[in-house]
Amino acid sequence: MEEKRFAVIGTDGRQRAAAAYLARLGYPVAGEEGLVSADVVLLPTPLAAAKLSLPQLLAQLRPGTMVFAGAVKEREQAIAAAAGVQLFDCLAREELAILNAIPTCEGAIEILLHERDQTLWNSRVLILGFGRIAKLLAQRLAGFGALVTAAARRPDARALALALGYRALEIDRLRQTASEYEILVNTVPAPLIDRETAGFLRQDAFVLDLTSAPGGVDLDAAQQRGIRALRAGGLPAKCAPKTAGRFLAQTVLKMMEEMDR
Repeated sequence: MEEKRFAVIGTDGRQRAAAAYLARLGYPVAGEEGLVSADVVLLPTPLAAAKLSLPQLLAQLRPGTMVFAGAVKEREQAIAAAAGVQLFDCLAREELAILNAIPTCEGAIEILLHERDQTLWNSRVLILGFGRIAKLLAQRLAGFGALVTAAARRPDARALALALGYRALEIDRLRQTASEYEILVNTVPAPLIDRETAGFLRQDAFVLDLTSAPGGVDLDAAQQRGIRALRAGGLPAKCAPKTAGRFLAQTVLKMMEEMDR
């Protein structure tokens, strides 16, 4: 793959780390000032949260410039197509989604250790969903001695949870069983803990929502009942930006390599 000039847009830790990683590999890397001459542009993840003027930014690029971002929506794809620019969604890559689950789980555990006044050991934990993040989180919490239950809609996901040594629960039974758990961690981007469900939680429960806003937990409803509830989306960039930036840059380079072939 011939040498490409990169422009990395965004000032959060993950973007800075991605730029530094690319520079260490020998690629010419600039910021917004390098858009006009860039072969590859790396926009923030998620793209919508960056509050960029996408049409104005893309208008500075040469035709054929490759642009990478995360959580790209149809409207943003349409803007890129109108500008004659290829816009690729890094987060659509399964390997990046899996790798991002690592810092997400570590960040979630950091929050649980910091925000509660009890050990994870012997705490009854309910994880809503059993996807990439939930599987890793269940493994790590079990390592602390937590008593982990996975709530999932699909029978195969519940069967896998059982096979891995956790308890399993049909997610539709959440209200009937919510009072059993001291910790509830949501990984599902759907309104699972709404105002009515919050009424079934223990008064001393701690609820952590790992999904992006609007999330799957009605935080106001929980807090009105005196239940501690937090939303912590975007943990890779917040708790381990250097690692997350390296993962992001490696994924972009792999996508470019595949396209070059």
